[in-house]
Amino acid sequence: MNIYFLVEGNSTEKKIYPKWLGYLLPELMQVKYHDQVQKNNYYLISGKGYPAILHDGLDNAIDKIKETNNYDYLVLCLDADEETVNERESYIENLIQGKNTNLGDTKIKIIIQNRCIETWLLGNRKIFDSRQPIESPLSDYVNYYDVSQYDPEKMGKYNMRNHADFHLEYVQKIFEARNISYTKKFPGDAMERYYLEQLQKRVQDDSTHLETFQNFLSFCETLKKSMVTNSDVQ
Repeated sequence: MNIYFLVEGNSTEKKIYPKWLGYLLPELMQVKYHDQVQKNNYYLISGKGYPAILHDGLDNAIDKIKETNNYDYLVLCLDADEETVNERESYIENLIQGKNTNLGDTKIKIIIQNRCIETWLLGNRKIFDSRQPIESPLSDYVNYYDVSQYDPEKMGKYNMRNHADFHLEYVQKIFEARNISYTKKFPGDAMERYYLEQLQKRVQDDSTHLETFQNFLSFCETLKKSMVTNSDVQ
């Protein structure tokens, strides 16, 4: 099982995804170069933001997959941003179809982060308890939308330019309240096993929350089962 991950972000996803994959799929080992994949490997590269990921990033990925001819999946990880998940998925699917892409046996999987990866991170109830004393502006954000109680993926953008800006700000203020920091370049505790486990617990406790994060977890479970099956056959 070999996977080509093309992620939207220049920094955050490149740091968080390898850590999370290490916890969820320890059998899957990262390689530095796309042509190093052999068995149960993955290669991960940034598409340099949106919409570049769907043009140069995707075209380069297609070329490298065809050249290598040893990938089971091409996985695209993108933000929904201001669109709905269905709108973003449909746009990507239509764009790929328009390219007349023929990747042979390589399947394409789209992972949408609704609204962005910071939205997923807001699901950690252990790092944030709205019942504890908090100061402004975090208290203002909680009064607007308490992410410890309600699905972060359904949260609006407060009075900010877009959803991503607000969700990032919300995460940063939650981290600051715990005397830790979060930035795009240095995601800090968001990369740790305990953080991922709390997100997993959130969706176990509330099965309607963080649906796009659940899609990511389900895909990882599919990969794990496939690797086990292939191992048993061999």
